[in-house]
Amino acid sequence: MPVLDVEAKTRSAQQVLNSTKATDKPEAVRLNDVEKLVDAVLAEVGNHIVLGLPIAIGKAITFSNALYQRAKADPSITLQIETAISLEIPRAKTDLENKFLAPFVSRHFADVQELDYMKDIRNKTLPDNITVFEFFFKAGSFINHAQQLNYTSTNYTHAVRDLIDKGVNVVAQVVAERHVDDVTTYSLCSNSDLALDMIPVLEELKVVEGRKFVCVGEVNSNMPFMRNHAEVSANTFNFILESQEKDYALFATPEDAISNADHMIGFYASSLIKDGGTLQLGIGSLCSALSYSLLLRHQNNGRYNEIFNDLKISEKFPIVAKVGDRSIFSQGLYGCSELMVDGFMHLYQAGILTRQVFSDVLLQSLLNDNVITTDVNINTLTTLLKYKAISAELTTKDLAYLQELGIFKSAVTLYQNTLYSNDESCIADLSQTDALLWIEQHCLGDKLKGGIVMHGAFFIGPKAFYKALNTMTEDDHAKFCMTSVKYVNDLYDHFLGDQKIKAMQRKEARFLNSAMMVTLDGSVISDGLENGQVVSGVGGQYNFVAQSHQMKDARSILKLRSTCVRNGKLQSNVLFNYGHNTIPRQLRDIVITEYGIADLRSKPDHIVYTELIKISDSRFQSQLLQQAKGAGKVAANYQIPIAFCNNLPEAITDLCNKHKQHGVFPEYPHGSSFTHAELKLMKALKSLKNKGQSRRGKLKLMLQGLTATKPTEEIQQLLSRMDLTNPVNFAERMAQRLLSKELQNK
Repeated sequence: MPVLDVEAKTRSAQQVLNSTKATDKPEAVRLNDVEKLVDAVLAEVGNHIVLGLPIAIGKAITFSNALYQRAKADPSITLQIETAISLEIPRAKTDLENKFLAPFVSRHFADVQELDYMKDIRNKTLPDNITVFEFFFKAGSFINHAQQLNYTSTNYTHAVRDLIDKGVNVVAQVVAERHVDDVTTYSLCSNSDLALDMIPVLEELKVVEGRKFVCVGEVNSNMPFMRNHAEVSANTFNFILESQEKDYALFATPEDAISNADHMIGFYASSLIKDGGTLQLGIGSLCSALSYSLLLRHQNNGRYNEIFNDLKISEKFPIVAKVGDRSIFSQGLYGCSELMVDGFMHLYQAGILTRQVFSDVLLQSLLNDNVITTDVNINTLTTLLKYKAISAELTTKDLAYLQELGIFKSAVTLYQNTLYSNDESCIADLSQTDALLWIEQHCLGDKLKGGIVMHGAFFIGPKAFYKALNTMTEDDHAKFCMTSVKYVNDLYDHFLGDQKIKAMQRKEARFLNSAMMVTLDGSVISDGLENGQVVSGVGGQYNFVAQSHQMKDARSILKLRSTCVRNGKLQSNVLFNYGHNTIPRQLRDIVITEYGIADLRSKPDHIVYTELIKISDSRFQSQLLQQAKGAGKVAANYQIPIAFCNNLPEAITDLCNKHKQHGVFPEYPHGSSFTHAELKLMKALKSLKNKGQSRRGKLKLMLQGLTATKPTEEIQQLLSRMDLTNPVNFAERMAQRLLSKELQNK
């Protein structure tokens, strides 16, 4: 029996097209009854199901819930679920939290369908015949939980390989559909990340090895229909679950609050983004802060430069002058990110995410070298002639090439060495001046066609983000390409683009990710703890760090807050050492905290150690320096420069407050899913939670509760939102007093 090379299978675009569009493969069977769909899947693959579900919002929830319930009711069925980031509607852990969350959840998550297997995991009622494995957890969701047993550690780019090795025989994901000229196509929408590589391989295994495999698409009209690589033919799937009478809503993440520290991290990061470059973003408030500062830089450059100067960035962090920028984005940015977040949409709408990339090597090279622009003129044509992309005597192949790129209008025709346009004609010979003049007047288009401003592998975000994707024009949609994670996260040759074109597209790349901790040798901790507990997963972070070291003008930028509160105690996130890392020290590059930028690449250890100490919180600098000197990693006579000795929250607050008077650094720059009252309550509740983490803190809170004064009318309204106007027991009375006291202090 021949051995199938999984990697080789995805090298040829034609192979993939053949595997999904083969004439002998029938179109998907369409069903509107999910129970009949479960029957059909079981009949096809048998009672041992290894179900592959996409990361985050791409899961086929109606089908997977029905299959789960069938397996739950029938122990003869074994169900192994392979997935990542199983989203859950927030649940309160205390009565007080529930009073806050319940009204918000019923409003924000109305019509969101939950995953039944996640409910049973939380209730510890998962049947013995069902197992759930994930290669990425929602951050912090399974600390000290039995699901730690079922975590699979892998790079995002290796997920397809691992899923195939684990025996996946059913793949099910949400899709969107559209009908054009009686042809139905489907979009992989939010999750083209794995399906584009995995489905062709599994179809081939079906033929070569007789492996059982079924692909299910679940239509949901709320899903944005993404074009380009994400659009696939009807026979990509074996079964289609048709859109229901009322499709469930997409899981929307509430907008992140951006703290002063987050804003500083985002601002420093924004100074390293080169105009005309490439951007990878992660998720969370640190990434939202970066996109905000990029908008500030472009839309209010004067204010941006005032802040830049107040922070003394040029004097303290010379790397910015070397690889960064502080001007507006006249050339624009190109997005190349495994996760497309709402920040990219804000950048696009503001005219920043505008640098288009093309799959044609020569064209991309000419654009990179500023020989041509995306504006079409006669120079575009003569330049292509100069570089022998076309012949002087135009052929039908040349015409098709020029029309595909938008250089020639689609109405132009060629017959017997003559060009025709609007009932006029001219010889198709670019060596003749008269012909060039005629072509310039009658044939040229306005802009290059086929350019992409964003390559992403999956997306998730707030409701406004989904709405923006759903309401974009066809022209706008054409510039966004959801694609394979192996295309985005790797430089290696892929059937959708080889290494040469990808490297050319990704010039001046800045690959940004978030971290939890960093050690003084430059190792970064992003996904887990030293006791083996997994917080989230490596995802694509290692991919992008490694990729940045493969390209001459790319940089990896890892961002983290300098401190955190653990067990009620303030601790530094810049550590001397730690018993786990996600990114090893040999891949160290740029690290950012709210106190600045550490440039670590190509530096000896003694500089790496001191650079990181310089951006740590000053309350921990002495201890870190002492540890470094004790280990012989920093010279005994080294002193921290005075410019880095005021790394304190108060200094950040003062700087932010100075500029907040001018309307910058808002907590929610793009609005919030929470009401104004809820935002006030959320701050107070978070403060109470932090204060009560230690035993001493709990005692102090009890005393404060006993001394609370009568609430004002405004606070009474907030207490009413929490259903604490008329407390019915001691716990509610204490909660009312504590919350009232905390609100008075805010």
